[in-house]
Amino acid sequence: MRFPLHIAVDNLTHQLANAVRGRRRYPFVLMLEPLYAGNLACLGCASERHTGKLKDRLPLDMCLKAVDDCGAPGVSLCGGEPTMYPELKELIEGIIARRRHIYLCTNALLLDKKVFGIVAPHKRLTINVHLDGLRETHDHVCAREGVYDQAIAMIREAKRLGYHVMTNTTVFKETDVEEVRELCQLAQELKVDGMLVSPGYHYESVDRDIFLTRREIHDKFKKILGFAGRYRLTSTPMFLEFAAGLRDYRCSPWSTVTFTPRGWKGPCYLIGQKYTFDWNEFWTETDWEYWESRRDARCQNCAMHSGFEASVVSEARSRPRDLVRLAAWNLGG
Repeated sequence: MRFPLHIAVDNLTHQLANAVRGRRRYPFVLMLEPLYAGNLACLGCASERHTGKLKDRLPLDMCLKAVDDCGAPGVSLCGGEPTMYPELKELIEGIIARRRHIYLCTNALLLDKKVFGIVAPHKRLTINVHLDGLRETHDHVCAREGVYDQAIAMIREAKRLGYHVMTNTTVFKETDVEEVRELCQLAQELKVDGMLVSPGYHYESVDRDIFLTRREIHDKFKKILGFAGRYRLTSTPMFLEFAAGLRDYRCSPWSTVTFTPRGWKGPCYLIGQKYTFDWNEFWTETDWEYWESRRDARCQNCAMHSGFEASVVSEARSRPRDLVRLAAWNLGG
């Protein structure tokens, strides 16, 4: 299977439970940012992640309350660099105790010091390593030499130690699609458990001209579609077709909610129009209908996987052919 059985079952159970309650909108994944502090200043990352201070991190109890409040079955630990969070072991243990699935999103620079030998491998823990290209490209995006070599070494070691490992690749304006294919081939040779490929995230606080327009996204992802079937990509076929301009979906910003050192970030992971520490205020006062429509100027060139994969799943329920494709895709992984 493309995803472990326990993850697939828990996600399906979560969707069925919400359907029984008549809910059309509900979180699939919590993007939990326990800190903004980082050890890199990547070109495509939001500015607060370059300037955050470790002392301003979220307390452990607030992180776990956010997990409880939103009820999402998946928790993506990001930031900042989550391996810098001093209470990381306790945070992971607390999330696992709540029977949630964790994606530890990391540049891998500190895995040997902060994770290996400290946080044991577990079926509910996935290490998700950021790889935006081969050596020259990845080091350029990360604005530091040697990051690529360390990431590859840590992937090898994580697999040797028995961790579930994925890679995460962001496609920017200057990304060479052939290099993306070579990176997928390398990840396959490293025996990673999944590869996510997604258009660059248009953080509103990033003013560099590195992100793709909608037309550029379509052009690059039409090429990616040509080889996607050969590799263990975790992006659904329908999402890749959407990114290639062959389908259209409304956004599902409510499916991936974000909790940060400033509170719940609304409306989505990329746009911080309002922050609050009150879950009910965030959930009930965000104009989901407006943000679903994608008519805001900041949404025009967005094709972020977390905004549209839930749309794929939601619409597949009324499209039997898509539902069969999704099942076959997951089983054939």
